Amino acid sequence: MTIARGGSLPALVALTIVAAWTLMGQGASGPGRVNHEGRALPAMPKIDAPILFNTPAADAVLAAMQVFPKDNPWNEDISARPVLANSAKMIQRIGEAKKLAYNLDMAFVIVPANQPKIDVKIVEYPDESDKGPFPVPDNAPIEGWPIEGGSLANVQANGQGDRHMIVVDPVAGMLHEFYIGRRVGGAWQGACEATFDLKTNAQRPAGWTSSDAAGLPIFPAVARYDECERGKVEHALRVTFQKTRREFIYPATHFASALKDADLPAMGQRFRLKASVDISGMPKHARAMAYALKKYGMFVADNGGDWRISVAPDKRIQGLDALRKLRGADFEVIQTTGPRAGR
Repeated sequence: MTIARGGSLPALVALTIVAAWTLMGQGASGPGRVNHEGRALPAMPKIDAPILFNTPAADAVLAAMQVFPKDNPWNEDISARPVLANSAKMIQRIGEAKKLAYNLDMAFVIVPANQPKIDVKIVEYPDESDKGPFPVPDNAPIEGWPIEGGSLANVQANGQGDRHMIVVDPVAGMLHEFYIGRRVGGAWQGACEATFDLKTNAQRPAGWTSSDAAGLPIFPAVARYDECERGKVEHALRVTFQKTRREFIYPATHFASALKDADLPAMGQRFRLKASVDISGMPKHARAMAYALKKYGMFVADNGGDWRISVAPDKRIQGLDALRKLRGADFEVIQTTGPRAGR
């Protein structure tokens, strides 16, 4: 998922890859284009300027994207995977009675192919960050905006918390994610940057973090309006827990704990909503997410509040309080798949 270090592809090869990506659907409407769900993908709209996540223009772009290959872990149907031997103990350890919660947190911006690339100063994890420059626009949103209020410029400069900043380049098929992104005096900086190639299944180097503690990407796991409105979230989600153990398992690459209790979840641990849980009465958008939790599950991505999943901070997404009816006891931990699973 990272950009290769120590050199670049020859220009002709690079152009060939981008052309192939376009023909696969990121700018064309070839016959029979379907995603891993079997949904027909429309043509990629023309992108002339940065597009914020909570707009109809973003919906059209996102509807045309295949995020990661069809056999990628985020796109893998795990509804029939075996349950982990200590699943019940792990659920008990986290909290069977605790409610599923959601954060309206992960905003993002979509950029055109010709978005100017700029230098971003990496201040905390330069050795575990990819090298710039990066296509970061002036209007890149910071985690939680606009739900938390205030002008974007003020949040960019003064906002608190993890301050994730996510930039999606659909034409090149690249994703750039920053931890503690900040823009002051027109200059961007971040604690860490992770670049993911959305055209491949490559992982970050073992031991590397990302903008999440697990070394995983955020954007592919965020529940978005376009998919909620279609009635199905078509990928795994991300989840946080207060306590995790000192281990990472596929597809994670990093841990962030000193605890070794085997009944605590590892980074990358995959949870699934039980098939027996009735979701038919949920409002449309909540039901779309519950569908994903049954079919694709959710990856442990970071330390945080227990049973918290990430949703785009888009006011068009409605009815999510119905998710609070789900409890820890409604979930199970599955046996995590390996690099070649789902093929």
